[in-house]
Amino acid sequence: MIIRALGRFVLQAIPVLYIVSLIVFVLVFLTGDPTAMMIPDDATEADRAALIAAWGLDQPAHIQYVRYMANILQGDFGTSYRYGTSALPIVLDRLPATLLLTFGALVVALIIAIPAGIIAALRHNSAVDYTVSGTAVLFKAMPNFWVGIMLILIFGVWLRWLPVSGSGSFAHLILPAITLGTGFAADLAKLVRASMLEVLGQDYIRTAMSKGIPDRVVIFKHALKNAAIPTVTMTSLHIIALLGGALVTETVFSWPGLGQLIVQAIYTKDMAVIQIAVFVITIMTLVLNFLTDLAYRLLDPRIRL
Repeated sequence: MIIRALGRFVLQAIPVLYIVSLIVFVLVFLTGDPTAMMIPDDATEADRAALIAAWGLDQPAHIQYVRYMANILQGDFGTSYRYGTSALPIVLDRLPATLLLTFGALVVALIIAIPAGIIAALRHNSAVDYTVSGTAVLFKAMPNFWVGIMLILIFGVWLRWLPVSGSGSFAHLILPAITLGTGFAADLAKLVRASMLEVLGQDYIRTAMSKGIPDRVVIFKHALKNAAIPTVTMTSLHIIALLGGALVTETVFSWPGLGQLIVQAIYTKDMAVIQIAVFVITIMTLVLNFLTDLAYRLLDPRIRL
């Protein structure tokens, strides 16, 4: 069954990767000539023309795209205009930092959201429930960059408890992870609350409680397990969103990850880096969706892959 699902995944991934590569190439091509960022101000038109020809930018767009795809199929992902080396190692070198930040944000969100959602459901229509729901709405309304700036001001400038830029230690991860994870925590808390309320209202839960089974066992062994499927769905979707949100967060905190690299590549029109970075993110998204389907199967054997 897993082999069949893996085969379906590969068949679905091929057209998606092709479409993404085409869209990214067109968007990058429309940004204009990148050689303006590569040559000095005193360069002549002959110098500029020679540079354009050397990079193959004098060819029609469809020829450039065909050459680009042919190179990818041969394992050549292009050369960075800015660094003058292969673009793939540059992207892969930044990827671990982004994955670490995304994982940190995910941990922050889960630690906050799951207990808050469960408590709000168990204290339905109480002051605790209203507090959790109101706080979730408040944090969801705040943009990531604003949260990041506020955290920098409070914990970095005023209190001087935590570093506000760079990486290299666990302390550097705290503020970016909180910034990136707050929006997801708000959504997840509301979902856990709603899922738990729905499950707690089921007949089998009421029957289990009437038989004298401890509340802790009913909540964590029966209710939470059945409420986990929509939570897994949202978590997988938000991991993808977290990767996108990393562009802003990494820029605010000067976190040396893939998001910061993409922003720099866009500014310098480094087409090869932009293309391979989006390509890598797309592959990660497809793999994550596949792993989510497998998680469904583990949580509910009735679901077929």
